[in-house]
Amino acid sequence: MAKQSPHRPFTPNPEQMALWPGVSGNEINGLGERAFRRPGVVYWAPEPDDIPHGRMQRWFYSVRPDAEPLVRARAERQKVLDAPMPPLAREQVTRAPEDWTAALERFVEAGLCERSGVTALDPDWLFDGQSSAFANVIILGVQHDYDEISKAPEPEAGGEVVRQYGRAAGAAKAVAGWLREQGWEAEAQTGPLAGKLTMIPPALACGFGELGKHGSIINPEHGASFRLSAVLTDAPFAPTPPRSHGIDDFCMNCRICEDACPPEAIAPEKQWVRGAHKWYVDFDRCLPFFNETHGCAICIAVCPWSRPGVGPNLAEKLARRAGRKDIQAP
Repeated sequence: MAKQSPHRPFTPNPEQMALWPGVSGNEINGLGERAFRRPGVVYWAPEPDDIPHGRMQRWFYSVRPDAEPLVRARAERQKVLDAPMPPLAREQVTRAPEDWTAALERFVEAGLCERSGVTALDPDWLFDGQSSAFANVIILGVQHDYDEISKAPEPEAGGEVVRQYGRAAGAAKAVAGWLREQGWEAEAQTGPLAGKLTMIPPALACGFGELGKHGSIINPEHGASFRLSAVLTDAPFAPTPPRSHGIDDFCMNCRICEDACPPEAIAPEKQWVRGAHKWYVDFDRCLPFFNETHGCAICIAVCPWSRPGVGPNLAEKLARRAGRKDIQAP
């Protein structure tokens, strides 16, 4: 049996809940809707006053304001965000699409990030009201240090999340700068503040893995313990294909993150969200604990796929099982 959270029962801070708006975050997210619509920004708005939960977003920063891991990581990330981008070169470098993608993968080999992928930009991934003339989106992934993230929900884990957001921003700005120096317009998209697009759908489309029950992508090599950034560009990259490893079926029968979630925000079954039937984390239940612990991250820390060395073995086991099923099928 999965181990239940030691943080239950959870009672939200009344001071925080006094800031709760008159609308459900689940409603903004489109929970229960069978028809497609573009996503709206429900949290992490660049301008908190633009969203109903903006006062709660501001309250988030009042928690653990002096925690050294968070202060240090934020200062490092701000240096990355403030760094200037190179000017756009007048002449465009030409490469075959496959060569562009191979060149991008060298950023992974150099340690700038742990994963990269490319896919055509689908306008449906843009937040409502946003637009982009770019044709492609590059997704970059940076992995958490397991020893640090496993301390969730303590400040050390929060600092690790901020640190990896800084690395992800640095990777996106480096790739965008590399493209601009070769004459190609490129626009970095970094988190956690919302930019032009949601990053999980293009990450799934370009081979980062599958959506897990906890609402994060699970990748065999990195588990659920990584962060994303993106680059929008017209450079003609060859797309990297989506990948399936049987993770979705695994999540159907696993309850580890579900039982570990203090506010019981992780549902045992998939739900309809803006026309898609998928795993969904209850925003209204999750947010208060997330805010009070300055980022939580328990669900990705306890995910079996996140433990070092476990994911590849799990994926191999699931692949063998799928092969046997194929052989036994009439």
